[in-house]
Amino acid sequence: MIRRILPHPALSAMLVVVWMLLVNELTFGALFLALVFGILTPLITSRFWPDRPKVRFGPAMIGYFSIVLFDVIVANFQVAWLILSRRNRDLRAQWLVIPLELRSPEAITALAGTISLTPGTVSCDISACGRALLVHAIDAADPEAEIARIKSRYEARLLKVFA
Repeated sequence: MIRRILPHPALSAMLVVVWMLLVNELTFGALFLALVFGILTPLITSRFWPDRPKVRFGPAMIGYFSIVLFDVIVANFQVAWLILSRRNRDLRAQWLVIPLELRSPEAITALAGTISLTPGTVSCDISACGRALLVHAIDAADPEAEIARIKSRYEARLLKVFA
């Protein structure tokens, strides 16, 4: 019964939170509209999601978000140092082809978004077969080590989050 009303509870919760953040005030009307959109949007779009991804909420997701937050903060300082130290003439920009073990489109999108959120790297394309991700790194002295780092820090954790 609850799955009929809330086919995607995480999406509903996220929509309510985002709506409230956008409105930027806690009123009954704003909360009511957030709940209406948070419930109706997944109900209307659920037929477009026949293969809903299995997401594990808990320690795996908390660990993933912690690593991403830490890496974003550290990468901001690293990129700022690269720019401000006038070492930018010595940058070793590289195109990295990352082979993927992830298969779900949602998990691949989460990985691509994570890579793009981290300053100094941006995900650019995914192969037609969905088995490789093309990433540009602003400074990668050892491309193989950078690929291994992305796979171990992000992809391995996403494999645990997306069961």
